[in-house]
Amino acid sequence: MIHISRCRGITRRIIRRLLHIDSTLSGVYQLTPHDISKQLRIPLKNATLFYHDLHQNIVRKQLIEDLRLYNIITIVDEIYPAMLNTIKDAPLVLYAKGDLSLLQYNQKLSVIGTRNPSNKAMLKLEHIVKPLVKDNWLIVSGLAKGIDSLAHQTALVNHGKTIAVLGSGFHHIYPKQNTNLFHQIAKYGLVLTEYPPNIPPAKYHFPERNRIISGLSFGTLVIEAMERSGTLITVDQALDQGREVYAVPGSPTVPQTKGCNQMIQDGAKLVQSPDDIQEDWDYLSHLNGK
Repeated sequence: MIHISRCRGITRRIIRRLLHIDSTLSGVYQLTPHDISKQLRIPLKNATLFYHDLHQNIVRKQLIEDLRLYNIITIVDEIYPAMLNTIKDAPLVLYAKGDLSLLQYNQKLSVIGTRNPSNKAMLKLEHIVKPLVKDNWLIVSGLAKGIDSLAHQTALVNHGKTIAVLGSGFHHIYPKQNTNLFHQIAKYGLVLTEYPPNIPPAKYHFPERNRIISGLSFGTLVIEAMERSGTLITVDQALDQGREVYAVPGSPTVPQTKGCNQMIQDGAKLVQSPDDIQEDWDYLSHLNGK
């Protein structure tokens, strides 16, 4: 699966179709481009590209090298996080660097927000996220500048647990200014990505990455968001995944809080203290018998 996922010409949806046809994924290596096109119902041009990569030595060599450097987890492995497996279009392959045991940690909260936070943002994190970290919550975020970076740093400074989900491979940390933070999280927490190490960031990777951030977590907390914000993509995905959504309110005169205020109007839970999140967790854990 790791090898096939690196080949051009097919998508995750097509790989899932292939899994239904051949659960071992071994038969595909004997197929011709015409066979691939017919069985997977894809254009011959795509099937030829896929066939080429499938039998290309350089792809195999790179895979062997990456297996030596990183942990690579597939959706059929026992260690694959159960929460993530419940979402629509769950990643088929995850590249990991750091503490793999964190994948099985239940009490996870996504903390996200604007890349250009207000001067009150850190106070909000200190007030709400720091006590949760001290109470053994694991913080998931996207290593972006702004709120994401502050969320990871809040976890690390307070000796807590954190997972960063990237929109690129490990050889292309984005933004570059977060390279040191990446190394810190890899040492004391866990970094995940669905992209092979040599894949640079791309605009469409970030909305894709966001479904993993929300999918790993019990709920998503928005610290600050502009009225028209990429943060709201993650919120939509969290709602689609049936996850809890929380927002910190703010002054209507501050642009960075307008998105949060709108979310609360639309039904997100208003958060004034960490207890607002902890109470939901305790109640739902009791309901589920955890």
